[in-house]
Amino acid sequence: MTWLLMLTVMIGSSTAAHAELLIRITEGADSAIPVAVVPFAESGAMPSGDKISSIVRDDLTMSGEFKPLPPEKMLSLPSKGDEVYFRDWRLLGQRYVLVGQLTRTGDKVDARYELYDVNREERILGATASSSVNSTRSLAHHISDKVYEAITGVPGAFSTKLAYVTLQRSGGKALYRLQVSDVDGKRARVRLESDEPILSPAWSPDGKRLAYVSFETGKPAIYIHELSSGNRTRIADFRGLNSAPAWSPDGRSLLLTLSKDGNAEVYKMDIQSRSLKRLTNHWSIDTEPTWDHTGEGFFFTSDRSGGPQIYHKSSESAEPRRITFGSRYNARPRPDNDGKYVYYVHQRDKAFHIARTNLQTEEETILTRTESDESPSVSPNGRMLIYATKQGGDSVLTVIAADGGAAYSLPASEGDVREPAWSPIVN
Repeated sequence: MTWLLMLTVMIGSSTAAHAELLIRITEGADSAIPVAVVPFAESGAMPSGDKISSIVRDDLTMSGEFKPLPPEKMLSLPSKGDEVYFRDWRLLGQRYVLVGQLTRTGDKVDARYELYDVNREERILGATASSSVNSTRSLAHHISDKVYEAITGVPGAFSTKLAYVTLQRSGGKALYRLQVSDVDGKRARVRLESDEPILSPAWSPDGKRLAYVSFETGKPAIYIHELSSGNRTRIADFRGLNSAPAWSPDGRSLLLTLSKDGNAEVYKMDIQSRSLKRLTNHWSIDTEPTWDHTGEGFFFTSDRSGGPQIYHKSSESAEPRRITFGSRYNARPRPDNDGKYVYYVHQRDKAFHIARTNLQTEEETILTRTESDESPSVSPNGRMLIYATKQGGDSVLTVIAADGGAAYSLPASEGDVREPAWSPIVN
């Protein structure tokens, strides 16, 4: 949701689903790396549904950096290294080949997998992993992470989670749902239902809690939600606006936007003591704060220059520095974890796109081709970006490579979905 809609508490009419998200590849990358994920050999009865190798193949495709070979085009189906004939895979134009074996023993599934560099004819990854029979999807995402890291040198983010909000309208009534799913939209679980809006979900650094804004009492208030127990704590319910929570890297405090003193300003709240420290003090609207990669400074949106722009304070007491200049409207900053880029909503020619600014060179790049984009969230490895947009009249989530390349969308099976937030990588 844009900064102005948040502040004026205007919620547009839409519909949303409560079922799992779907997945739709919308654009591939020309530079994608060819990789063959061979169907894993199986010993023992495996769970019905998607095969582990199929999930790995889909994960790698979604990253935008790989182009898996369809199994029907493979010349052979090896399951271990001594069955891999590199000449055949070179003939098919493959750079890497992944093989594996699955064994079920009681309620446990064991996986042995190996990744080979076809051109060098050598194994670059060999590992084992296990899961319960009911958690083979988690096992598949784990394998995807290891394969991704072995090739790119960057940790994978396929075992992380997405939080998002859906809205369903029926008979003039609205039902909002805060949901959490896998990154591919599967295994969605409803964490909160309300007939009033739910906004701005934000993950704690340990991935165990969500902070968000709920209007369930008739006005905006900020809650912390323990995902394992379902326990909820209302931590900010001041007069006026309570919005835009953002966790500190140590998980001990939140940045908030409050208007309790008459104007929308950025505050820092110590979660344990509930003490507040005001971090901005200006006649303008200051909102949408988020910590930078150092944990010492923060980005925020302010209209102190006449329209919403992104600003940065290198410390809580530093003077704000304007970051964006490319248009009259730049809002909802989301930095990466390396301090190289900040991503945000950018307006140009009456359309709203997702853009990023290189914090070293100040170069701005528009990343999206859709025109009603909002709520960007960066994957914890910095290689992907999720945002909400319109597609065929529906609100969907779209994931793109962080450089604006390949894309896939996550529409709900019916209606709209919005307010995405990507969880951290938790070991």
